[in-house]
Amino acid sequence: MAGKMARLAKDTAIYGISSIVGRFLNYLLVPVHTHFIDPKSGGYGIVSNLYAYAALIFVLLTFGMETTFFRFASKEGEDENMVYSTALRMVGAVALVFIALVLAFLGPISDFMGYPTHPEYIACFAIIGGLDAFQAIMFGRLRQQHRPVKFMILKMAFIIPNVILNVAVFWLLPKMFNVMPSLQNFYESFDYGVGLIFFVNLLCTFLVTFGFLKELKGITYGFDWKLCRRMLSYAWPILLLGLVGILNQVFDKMAYPKLVPGQEGQVQLGIYGACVKIAMILSLLTQAFRYAYEPFVFGGAKDKDSADTLAQGMKYFIIFGLLAFLAVMFYLPIFRYLVTNHEYWVGLDVVPIVMMAELFMGIYFNLSFWYKLADKTWWGAVMSGTGAAVMIAVNVLFVPEYGYMACAWGGFAGYAVCMLMSYFIGRRYSDIQYPMKDIAVYVLLAAVLYAVYLVCRALPVWAALTANTVLIAIYIAYILKKDLPLSSLPVIGRKFAKKQ
Repeated sequence: MAGKMARLAKDTAIYGISSIVGRFLNYLLVPVHTHFIDPKSGGYGIVSNLYAYAALIFVLLTFGMETTFFRFASKEGEDENMVYSTALRMVGAVALVFIALVLAFLGPISDFMGYPTHPEYIACFAIIGGLDAFQAIMFGRLRQQHRPVKFMILKMAFIIPNVILNVAVFWLLPKMFNVMPSLQNFYESFDYGVGLIFFVNLLCTFLVTFGFLKELKGITYGFDWKLCRRMLSYAWPILLLGLVGILNQVFDKMAYPKLVPGQEGQVQLGIYGACVKIAMILSLLTQAFRYAYEPFVFGGAKDKDSADTLAQGMKYFIIFGLLAFLAVMFYLPIFRYLVTNHEYWVGLDVVPIVMMAELFMGIYFNLSFWYKLADKTWWGAVMSGTGAAVMIAVNVLFVPEYGYMACAWGGFAGYAVCMLMSYFIGRRYSDIQYPMKDIAVYVLLAAVLYAVYLVCRALPVWAALTANTVLIAIYIAYILKKDLPLSSLPVIGRKFAKKQ
Protein backbone atom coordinates (compact mmCIF):
# COMPACT_ATOMS: atom_id res chain seq x y z
CA MET A 1 0.00 0.00 0.00
CA ALA A 2 2.76 2.43 0.99
CA GLY A 3 4.60 1.82 -2.28
CA LYS A 4 1.48 2.42 -4.34
CA MET A 5 0.63 5.63 -2.53
CA ALA A 6 4.23 6.78 -3.01
CA ARG A 7 3.99 6.17 -6.77
CA LEU A 8 0.64 7.95 -6.88
CA ALA A 9 2.14 10.88 -4.97
CA LYS A 10 5.12 11.02 -7.36
CA ASP A 11 2.96 11.01 -10.51
CA THR A 12 0.53 13.48 -8.97
CA ALA A 13 3.45 15.76 -8.13
CA ILE A 14 4.73 15.74 -11.73
CA TYR A 15 1.26 16.19 -13.19
CA GLY A 16 0.69 18.80 -10.51
CA ILE A 17 3.80 20.71 -11.52
CA SER A 18 2.64 20.77 -15.14
CA SER A 19 -0.89 21.73 -14.08
CA ILE A 20 0.14 24.30 -11.50
CA VAL A 21 2.91 25.87 -13.57
CA GLY A 22 0.75 25.69 -16.67
CA ARG A 23 -2.29 27.11 -14.95
CA PHE A 24 -0.14 29.79 -13.33
CA LEU A 25 1.16 30.81 -16.74
CA ASN A 26 -2.40 30.79 -18.05
CA TYR A 27 -3.39 32.87 -15.06
CA LEU A 28 -0.93 35.46 -16.35
CA LEU A 29 -3.46 35.90 -19.14
CA VAL A 30 -6.12 36.92 -16.62
CA PRO A 31 -4.31 40.14 -15.58
CA VAL A 32 -3.39 40.75 -19.23
CA HIS A 33 -6.94 40.29 -20.49
CA THR A 34 -8.65 42.10 -17.60
CA HIS A 35 -6.19 45.01 -17.95
CA PHE A 36 -6.62 45.50 -21.68
CA ILE A 37 -10.25 44.38 -22.12
CA ASP A 38 -12.65 47.00 -20.78
CA PRO A 39 -15.31 45.26 -18.62
CA LYS A 40 -17.95 47.59 -20.06
CA SER A 41 -17.16 46.37 -23.59
CA GLY A 42 -18.30 42.82 -22.82
CA GLY A 43 -15.16 41.49 -24.53
CA TYR A 44 -14.28 39.18 -21.66
CA GLY A 45 -17.85 37.91 -21.83
CA ILE A 46 -17.15 36.76 -25.40
CA VAL A 47 -14.05 34.91 -24.18
CA SER A 48 -15.96 33.23 -21.35
CA ASN A 49 -18.86 32.30 -23.61
CA LEU A 50 -16.84 30.76 -26.45
CA TYR A 51 -14.48 28.85 -24.19
CA ALA A 52 -17.54 27.37 -22.48
CA TYR A 53 -18.69 26.08 -25.88
CA ALA A 54 -15.15 24.79 -26.48
CA ALA A 55 -15.31 22.70 -23.30
CA LEU A 56 -18.60 21.17 -24.44
CA ILE A 57 -17.17 20.43 -27.90
CA PHE A 58 -14.19 18.66 -26.32
CA VAL A 59 -16.44 16.30 -24.34
CA LEU A 60 -18.56 15.57 -27.42
CA LEU A 61 -15.57 14.77 -29.60
CA THR A 62 -13.77 12.56 -27.05
CA PHE A 63 -17.11 10.80 -26.22
CA GLY A 64 -15.68 9.02 -23.17
CA MET A 65 -12.75 7.46 -25.02
CA GLU A 66 -10.13 8.62 -22.51
CA THR A 67 -11.59 6.60 -19.65
CA THR A 68 -12.58 3.78 -22.03
CA PHE A 69 -9.01 3.57 -23.31
CA PHE A 70 -7.66 3.22 -19.76
CA ARG A 71 -10.23 0.58 -18.90
CA PHE A 72 -9.65 -1.64 -21.95
CA ALA A 73 -5.87 -1.17 -22.05
CA SER A 74 -5.69 -2.54 -18.50
CA LYS A 75 -7.93 -5.57 -19.13
CA GLU A 76 -6.37 -9.01 -19.29
CA GLY A 77 -6.42 -10.48 -22.76
CA GLU A 78 -6.62 -7.12 -24.52
CA ASP A 79 -3.89 -5.88 -26.86
CA GLU A 80 -3.20 -2.40 -25.49
CA ASN A 81 -1.69 -1.29 -28.81
CA MET A 82 -4.85 -2.29 -30.67
CA VAL A 83 -6.98 -0.58 -28.01
CA TYR A 84 -4.95 2.61 -28.45
CA SER A 85 -5.06 2.53 -32.24
CA THR A 86 -8.80 1.82 -32.31
CA ALA A 87 -9.53 4.67 -29.89
CA LEU A 88 -7.28 7.06 -31.82
CA ARG A 89 -8.93 6.24 -35.15
CA MET A 90 -12.45 6.58 -33.75
CA VAL A 91 -11.80 9.98 -32.16
CA GLY A 92 -9.89 11.20 -35.22
CA ALA A 93 -12.72 10.23 -37.58
CA VAL A 94 -15.39 11.87 -35.45
CA ALA A 95 -13.31 15.04 -35.16
CA LEU A 96 -12.90 15.29 -38.93
CA VAL A 97 -16.63 14.81 -39.54
CA PHE A 98 -17.45 17.43 -36.89
CA ILE A 99 -15.11 20.03 -38.42
CA ALA A 100 -16.52 19.38 -41.90
CA LEU A 101 -20.13 19.78 -40.69
CA VAL A 102 -19.41 23.01 -38.81
CA LEU A 103 -17.68 24.53 -41.83
CA ALA A 104 -20.55 23.42 -44.09
CA PHE A 105 -23.18 25.08 -41.87
CA LEU A 106 -21.04 27.87 -40.49
CA GLY A 107 -23.55 30.68 -41.15
CA PRO A 108 -26.56 29.23 -39.29
CA ILE A 109 -24.40 28.00 -36.42
CA SER A 110 -22.78 31.43 -36.00
CA ASP A 111 -26.20 33.11 -36.03
CA PHE A 112 -27.53 30.74 -33.35
CA MET A 113 -24.53 31.29 -31.09
CA GLY A 114 -24.86 35.06 -31.37
CA TYR A 115 -21.85 35.78 -33.58
CA PRO A 116 -23.32 36.44 -37.05
CA THR A 117 -20.60 38.98 -37.87
CA HIS A 118 -17.77 36.69 -36.74
CA PRO A 119 -18.28 33.20 -38.16
CA GLU A 120 -14.48 32.85 -38.19
CA TYR A 121 -14.57 32.56 -34.39
CA ILE A 122 -16.82 29.51 -34.65
CA ALA A 123 -14.70 27.92 -37.39
CA CYS A 124 -11.61 28.49 -35.26
CA PHE A 125 -13.11 26.71 -32.26
CA ALA A 126 -14.34 23.81 -34.39
CA ILE A 127 -10.79 23.09 -35.53
CA ILE A 128 -9.39 23.62 -32.02
CA GLY A 129 -11.96 21.17 -30.66
CA GLY A 130 -11.04 18.52 -33.23
CA LEU A 131 -7.32 18.84 -32.55
CA ASP A 132 -7.79 18.87 -28.77
CA ALA A 133 -9.89 15.70 -28.89
CA PHE A 134 -7.37 13.87 -31.07
CA GLN A 135 -4.52 14.96 -28.82
CA ALA A 136 -6.46 13.87 -25.72
CA ILE A 137 -6.07 10.20 -26.67
CA MET A 138 -2.34 10.68 -27.21
CA PHE A 139 -2.02 12.47 -23.88
CA GLY A 140 -3.94 9.53 -22.43
CA ARG A 141 -1.38 7.18 -23.93
CA LEU A 142 1.38 9.05 -22.09
CA ARG A 143 -0.54 8.75 -18.83
CA GLN A 144 -1.26 5.08 -19.40
CA GLN A 145 2.45 4.43 -19.96
CA HIS A 146 3.35 6.51 -16.86
CA ARG A 147 5.29 9.10 -18.85
CA PRO A 148 4.41 12.29 -16.97
CA VAL A 149 7.58 14.14 -17.99
CA LYS A 150 6.75 14.17 -21.71
CA PHE A 151 3.15 14.95 -20.77
CA MET A 152 4.39 18.01 -18.86
CA ILE A 153 6.71 19.13 -21.67
CA LEU A 154 3.95 19.01 -24.29
CA LYS A 155 1.53 20.87 -22.03
CA MET A 156 4.14 23.58 -21.57
CA ALA A 157 4.76 23.63 -25.33
CA PHE A 158 1.20 24.90 -25.73
CA ILE A 159 0.94 27.16 -22.71
CA ILE A 160 4.16 29.18 -22.94
CA PRO A 161 3.79 30.27 -26.61
CA ASN A 162 0.10 30.94 -25.97
CA VAL A 163 0.91 33.32 -23.13
CA ILE A 164 3.68 35.07 -25.08
CA LEU A 165 1.51 35.57 -28.16
CA ASN A 166 -1.40 36.88 -26.09
CA VAL A 167 0.88 39.46 -24.51
CA ALA A 168 2.05 40.39 -28.00
CA VAL A 169 -1.56 40.79 -29.20
CA PHE A 170 -2.62 43.16 -26.42
CA TRP A 171 0.61 44.98 -25.58
CA LEU A 172 2.94 44.91 -28.58
CA LEU A 173 0.49 45.05 -31.49
CA PRO A 174 -1.18 48.35 -30.45
CA LYS A 175 2.26 49.98 -30.28
CA MET A 176 2.62 49.38 -34.03
CA PHE A 177 -0.53 51.31 -35.01
CA ASN A 178 1.36 54.56 -35.66
CA VAL A 179 3.72 52.77 -38.03
CA MET A 180 1.01 50.66 -39.70
CA PRO A 181 -2.40 52.43 -39.49
CA SER A 182 -4.11 49.60 -41.39
CA LEU A 183 -3.15 47.28 -38.55
CA GLN A 184 -5.45 49.23 -36.22
CA ASN A 185 -8.47 48.55 -38.44
CA PHE A 186 -7.56 44.88 -38.51
CA TYR A 187 -7.22 44.86 -34.72
CA GLU A 188 -10.54 46.60 -34.13
CA SER A 189 -12.35 44.30 -36.57
CA PHE A 190 -11.60 41.43 -34.16
CA ASP A 191 -13.32 43.11 -31.21
CA TYR A 192 -10.20 45.06 -30.26
CA GLY A 193 -8.00 42.00 -30.13
CA VAL A 194 -10.44 39.66 -28.38
CA GLY A 195 -10.93 37.53 -31.49
CA LEU A 196 -7.19 37.16 -31.97
CA ILE A 197 -7.04 35.21 -28.69
CA PHE A 198 -8.80 32.34 -30.45
CA PHE A 199 -6.46 32.27 -33.44
CA VAL A 200 -3.45 32.26 -31.13
CA ASN A 201 -4.99 29.25 -29.39
CA LEU A 202 -5.47 27.48 -32.73
CA LEU A 203 -1.87 28.08 -33.78
CA CYS A 204 -0.42 26.76 -30.49
CA THR A 205 -2.70 23.71 -30.50
CA PHE A 206 -1.62 22.87 -34.04
CA LEU A 207 2.08 23.18 -33.18
CA VAL A 208 1.78 20.77 -30.21
CA THR A 209 0.67 18.03 -32.61
CA PHE A 210 4.23 17.79 -33.90
CA GLY A 211 5.34 16.69 -30.43
CA PHE A 212 3.26 13.53 -30.82
CA LEU A 213 5.11 12.09 -33.81
CA LYS A 214 5.92 8.88 -31.92
CA GLU A 215 2.38 8.51 -30.55
CA LEU A 216 0.90 9.22 -34.00
CA LYS A 217 2.56 6.04 -35.29
CA GLY A 218 0.20 4.12 -33.04
CA ILE A 219 -2.57 4.72 -35.54
CA THR A 220 -0.90 2.08 -37.74
CA TYR A 221 -1.49 -0.70 -35.19
CA GLY A 222 -4.83 -1.41 -36.83
CA PHE A 223 -8.55 -1.23 -36.15
CA ASP A 224 -10.71 -3.93 -34.56
CA TRP A 225 -14.44 -3.63 -35.26
CA LYS A 226 -15.46 -6.01 -32.47
CA LEU A 227 -13.28 -4.13 -30.03
CA CYS A 228 -14.73 -0.87 -31.35
CA ARG A 229 -18.29 -2.01 -30.58
CA ARG A 230 -17.31 -3.14 -27.07
CA MET A 231 -15.52 0.14 -26.40
CA LEU A 232 -18.46 2.18 -27.65
CA SER A 233 -20.82 0.15 -25.47
CA TYR A 234 -18.69 1.04 -22.45
CA ALA A 235 -18.16 4.65 -23.56
CA TRP A 236 -21.67 5.89 -24.31
CA PRO A 237 -22.74 6.23 -20.66
CA ILE A 238 -19.43 8.01 -19.98
CA LEU A 239 -20.22 10.35 -22.87
CA LEU A 240 -23.58 11.12 -21.28
CA LEU A 241 -21.84 11.47 -17.93
CA GLY A 242 -19.27 13.80 -19.47
CA LEU A 243 -21.93 15.88 -21.21
CA VAL A 244 -23.97 16.51 -18.11
CA GLY A 245 -20.77 16.98 -16.13
CA ILE A 246 -19.46 19.65 -18.47
CA LEU A 247 -22.88 21.28 -18.58
CA ASN A 248 -22.58 21.61 -14.81
CA GLN A 249 -19.38 23.58 -15.44
CA VAL A 250 -20.20 25.66 -18.49
CA PHE A 251 -23.97 25.89 -18.95
CA ASP A 252 -24.08 29.14 -17.02
CA LYS A 253 -21.51 30.76 -19.30
CA MET A 254 -23.17 29.38 -22.44
CA ALA A 255 -26.71 30.36 -21.46
CA TYR A 256 -25.99 33.69 -19.76
CA PRO A 257 -26.24 35.81 -22.95
CA LYS A 258 -29.62 34.18 -23.63
CA LEU A 259 -30.90 34.61 -20.05
CA VAL A 260 -29.63 38.19 -19.80
CA PRO A 261 -29.76 39.46 -23.41
CA GLY A 262 -27.84 42.35 -24.86
CA GLN A 263 -24.67 44.16 -23.89
CA GLU A 264 -25.46 43.97 -20.18
CA GLY A 265 -25.42 40.18 -20.32
CA GLN A 266 -21.97 40.15 -21.91
CA VAL A 267 -20.67 42.65 -19.33
CA GLN A 268 -21.95 40.60 -16.38
CA LEU A 269 -20.65 37.39 -17.91
CA GLY A 270 -17.22 38.98 -18.29
CA ILE A 271 -17.18 39.96 -14.60
CA TYR A 272 -18.30 36.48 -13.56
CA GLY A 273 -15.84 34.76 -15.87
CA ALA A 274 -12.90 36.82 -14.59
CA CYS A 275 -13.67 36.17 -10.90
CA VAL A 276 -14.27 32.46 -11.48
CA LYS A 277 -10.66 32.22 -12.68
CA ILE A 278 -9.53 32.82 -9.10
CA ALA A 279 -11.79 30.04 -7.82
CA MET A 280 -10.40 27.64 -10.41
CA ILE A 281 -7.16 27.40 -8.42
CA LEU A 282 -8.80 24.49 -6.61
CA SER A 283 -9.29 22.70 -9.92
CA LEU A 284 -5.49 22.41 -10.17
CA LEU A 285 -5.53 19.81 -7.42
CA THR A 286 -8.46 17.94 -8.94
CA GLN A 287 -6.88 17.90 -12.40
CA ALA A 288 -3.45 16.79 -11.21
CA PHE A 289 -5.01 14.11 -9.01
CA ARG A 290 -7.16 12.86 -11.87
CA TYR A 291 -4.28 12.62 -14.35
CA ALA A 292 -2.36 10.34 -11.99
CA TYR A 293 -5.31 8.59 -10.37
CA GLU A 294 -7.23 7.16 -13.35
CA PRO A 295 -4.44 5.00 -14.82
CA PHE A 296 -3.29 4.19 -11.27
CA VAL A 297 -6.72 2.90 -10.20
CA PHE A 298 -7.55 1.04 -13.41
CA GLY A 299 -4.09 -0.53 -13.49
CA GLY A 300 -4.53 -1.89 -9.94
CA ALA A 301 -8.24 -2.66 -10.10
CA LYS A 302 -7.70 -6.36 -9.36
CA ASP A 303 -5.41 -5.84 -6.37
CA LYS A 304 -6.76 -7.01 -3.04
CA ASP A 305 -6.21 -3.65 -1.41
CA SER A 306 -7.74 -1.53 -4.18
CA ALA A 307 -10.73 -0.59 -1.98
CA ASP A 308 -8.39 0.67 0.75
CA THR A 309 -6.44 2.63 -1.85
CA LEU A 310 -9.62 4.36 -3.05
CA ALA A 311 -10.66 5.13 0.53
CA GLN A 312 -7.29 6.66 1.39
CA GLY A 313 -7.17 8.53 -1.92
CA MET A 314 -10.52 10.14 -1.10
CA LYS A 315 -9.36 11.14 2.37
CA TYR A 316 -6.19 12.84 1.17
CA PHE A 317 -7.99 14.57 -1.68
CA ILE A 318 -10.45 16.13 0.77
CA ILE A 319 -7.64 17.09 3.18
CA PHE A 320 -5.71 18.98 0.54
CA GLY A 321 -8.83 20.23 -1.23
CA LEU A 322 -9.92 21.95 1.98
CA LEU A 323 -6.38 23.29 2.41
CA ALA A 324 -6.53 24.82 -1.08
CA PHE A 325 -9.96 26.33 -0.34
CA LEU A 326 -8.77 27.91 2.91
CA ALA A 327 -5.55 29.20 1.35
CA VAL A 328 -7.35 30.96 -1.50
CA MET A 329 -9.99 32.48 0.75
CA PHE A 330 -7.55 33.54 3.48
CA TYR A 331 -5.30 35.24 0.94
CA LEU A 332 -8.03 36.54 -1.36
CA PRO A 333 -6.87 40.15 -0.76
CA ILE A 334 -3.72 39.07 -2.64
CA PHE A 335 -5.22 36.65 -5.17
CA ARG A 336 -7.75 39.24 -6.32
CA TYR A 337 -4.93 41.17 -7.99
CA LEU A 338 -4.86 38.45 -10.64
CA VAL A 339 -7.80 40.46 -11.95
CA THR A 340 -6.01 43.75 -12.52
CA ASN A 341 -9.00 45.95 -13.33
CA HIS A 342 -10.79 46.70 -10.06
CA GLU A 343 -14.10 47.09 -11.87
CA TYR A 344 -14.22 43.28 -12.13
CA TRP A 345 -13.92 42.88 -8.33
CA VAL A 346 -17.65 43.38 -7.80
CA GLY A 347 -17.97 39.68 -8.66
CA LEU A 348 -15.54 38.33 -6.01
CA ASP A 349 -18.42 37.07 -3.84
CA VAL A 350 -18.75 34.11 -6.21
CA VAL A 351 -15.27 32.78 -5.34
CA PRO A 352 -16.05 30.74 -2.17
CA ILE A 353 -19.24 29.33 -3.70
CA VAL A 354 -17.54 28.24 -6.91
CA MET A 355 -14.59 26.81 -4.97
CA MET A 356 -16.89 24.63 -2.87
CA ALA A 357 -18.60 23.48 -6.06
CA GLU A 358 -15.16 22.52 -7.39
CA LEU A 359 -14.44 20.58 -4.21
CA PHE A 360 -17.75 18.74 -4.55
CA MET A 361 -16.85 17.92 -8.15
CA GLY A 362 -13.51 16.49 -7.06
CA ILE A 363 -15.15 14.35 -4.39
CA TYR A 364 -17.69 13.16 -6.93
CA PHE A 365 -14.84 12.20 -9.27
CA ASN A 366 -13.24 10.14 -6.49
CA LEU A 367 -16.55 8.47 -5.69
CA SER A 368 -17.12 7.61 -9.36
CA PHE A 369 -14.72 4.65 -9.40
CA TRP A 370 -17.21 2.29 -7.80
CA TYR A 371 -19.33 2.25 -10.97
CA LYS A 372 -16.45 2.63 -13.43
CA LEU A 373 -14.64 -0.44 -12.08
CA ALA A 374 -17.90 -2.40 -11.96
CA ASP A 375 -18.67 -1.41 -15.59
CA LYS A 376 -21.89 0.24 -14.42
CA THR A 377 -21.14 3.57 -16.03
CA TRP A 378 -24.83 4.23 -16.65
CA TRP A 379 -25.09 5.10 -12.96
CA GLY A 380 -22.77 8.01 -13.61
CA ALA A 381 -25.07 9.22 -16.36
CA VAL A 382 -28.09 9.06 -14.03
CA MET A 383 -26.40 10.94 -11.20
CA SER A 384 -24.74 13.56 -13.37
CA GLY A 385 -27.98 14.03 -15.28
CA THR A 386 -29.84 14.72 -12.05
CA GLY A 387 -27.17 17.17 -10.93
CA ALA A 388 -27.21 18.93 -14.29
CA ALA A 389 -30.99 19.23 -14.15
CA VAL A 390 -30.73 20.92 -10.74
CA MET A 391 -28.02 23.27 -11.96
CA ILE A 392 -29.90 24.21 -15.14
CA ALA A 393 -33.12 24.80 -13.19
CA VAL A 394 -31.35 27.14 -10.74
CA ASN A 395 -29.81 29.09 -13.62
CA VAL A 396 -32.97 29.39 -15.70
CA LEU A 397 -35.15 30.34 -12.73
CA PHE A 398 -32.85 32.73 -10.89
CA VAL A 399 -30.24 34.21 -13.27
CA PRO A 400 -32.66 36.75 -14.82
CA GLU A 401 -33.28 38.19 -11.33
CA TYR A 402 -30.08 37.51 -9.38
CA GLY A 403 -27.46 37.50 -12.16
CA TYR A 404 -24.19 35.64 -11.89
CA MET A 405 -24.63 34.82 -8.17
CA ALA A 406 -27.31 32.39 -9.28
CA CYS A 407 -24.74 30.81 -11.64
CA ALA A 408 -22.43 30.16 -8.71
CA TRP A 409 -25.16 28.65 -6.54
CA GLY A 410 -26.41 26.58 -9.48
CA GLY A 411 -23.05 24.85 -9.80
CA PHE A 412 -22.87 24.41 -6.03
CA ALA A 413 -26.29 22.74 -5.90
CA GLY A 414 -25.68 20.57 -8.96
CA TYR A 415 -22.39 19.10 -7.75
CA ALA A 416 -23.70 18.68 -4.21
CA VAL A 417 -26.53 16.53 -5.57
CA CYS A 418 -24.10 14.44 -7.69
CA MET A 419 -21.75 13.94 -4.75
CA LEU A 420 -24.45 12.89 -2.30
CA MET A 421 -26.15 10.55 -4.76
CA SER A 422 -22.87 8.85 -5.65
CA TYR A 423 -21.97 8.32 -1.99
CA PHE A 424 -25.29 6.89 -0.84
CA ILE A 425 -25.94 4.77 -3.96
CA GLY A 426 -22.32 3.57 -3.93
CA ARG A 427 -22.76 2.21 -0.40
CA ARG A 428 -25.19 -0.35 -1.82
CA TYR A 429 -22.93 -1.55 -4.64
CA SER A 430 -19.41 -1.08 -3.28
CA ASP A 431 -17.43 -2.36 -0.29
CA ILE A 432 -15.22 0.76 -0.10
CA GLN A 433 -15.10 1.93 3.51
CA TYR A 434 -14.28 5.63 3.46
CA PRO A 435 -12.79 6.98 6.72
CA MET A 436 -15.79 9.22 7.35
CA LYS A 437 -14.89 10.10 10.95
CA ASP A 438 -11.45 11.36 9.94
CA ILE A 439 -12.94 13.26 7.01
CA ALA A 440 -15.64 14.79 9.23
CA VAL A 441 -12.99 16.11 11.65
CA TYR A 442 -11.17 17.87 8.80
CA VAL A 443 -14.43 19.34 7.46
CA LEU A 444 -15.38 20.59 10.94
CA LEU A 445 -11.92 22.08 11.51
CA ALA A 446 -12.00 23.85 8.13
CA ALA A 447 -15.51 25.18 8.87
CA VAL A 448 -14.44 26.59 12.25
CA LEU A 449 -11.33 28.23 10.74
CA TYR A 450 -13.43 29.69 7.92
CA ALA A 451 -15.91 31.12 10.43
CA VAL A 452 -13.03 32.83 12.29
CA TYR A 453 -11.78 34.16 8.93
CA LEU A 454 -15.19 35.75 8.26
CA VAL A 455 -14.94 37.58 11.58
CA CYS A 456 -11.36 38.70 10.86
CA ARG A 457 -12.37 40.28 7.53
CA ALA A 458 -13.44 43.38 9.46
CA LEU A 459 -9.83 43.98 10.52
CA PRO A 460 -7.35 46.08 8.50
CA VAL A 461 -5.91 44.05 5.61
CA TRP A 462 -2.48 43.54 7.22
CA ALA A 463 -4.04 42.35 10.48
CA ALA A 464 -6.50 40.09 8.68
CA LEU A 465 -3.72 38.48 6.64
CA THR A 466 -1.67 37.93 9.80
CA ALA A 467 -4.62 36.28 11.54
CA ASN A 468 -5.37 34.18 8.45
CA THR A 469 -1.77 32.98 8.34
CA VAL A 470 -2.15 31.71 11.90
CA LEU A 471 -5.39 29.97 10.90
CA ILE A 472 -3.82 28.19 7.92
CA ALA A 473 -0.88 27.19 10.11
CA ILE A 474 -3.30 25.54 12.56
CA TYR A 475 -4.82 23.47 9.76
CA ILE A 476 -1.40 22.42 8.42
CA ALA A 477 -0.19 21.58 11.93
CA TYR A 478 -3.17 19.26 12.37
CA ILE A 479 -2.39 17.52 9.06
CA LEU A 480 1.22 16.98 10.13
CA LYS A 481 0.19 15.68 13.53
CA LYS A 482 -2.64 13.42 12.39
CA ASP A 483 -1.84 12.11 8.89
CA LEU A 484 1.54 13.33 7.68
CA PRO A 485 3.97 13.28 10.59
CA LEU A 486 7.33 14.86 9.81
CA SER A 487 9.10 11.52 10.20
CA SER A 488 7.11 10.14 7.24
CA LEU A 489 8.13 12.88 4.79
CA PRO A 490 11.03 12.38 2.32
CA VAL A 491 14.29 14.23 3.14
CA ILE A 492 12.63 16.06 6.03
CA GLY A 493 11.80 12.72 7.62
CA ARG A 494 15.42 11.58 7.57
CA LYS A 495 16.58 14.80 9.19
CA PHE A 496 13.80 14.56 11.73
CA ALA A 497 14.75 10.97 12.57
CA LYS A 498 18.37 11.97 13.16
CA LYS A 499 17.31 14.61 15.64
CA GLN A 500 15.30 12.02 17.49
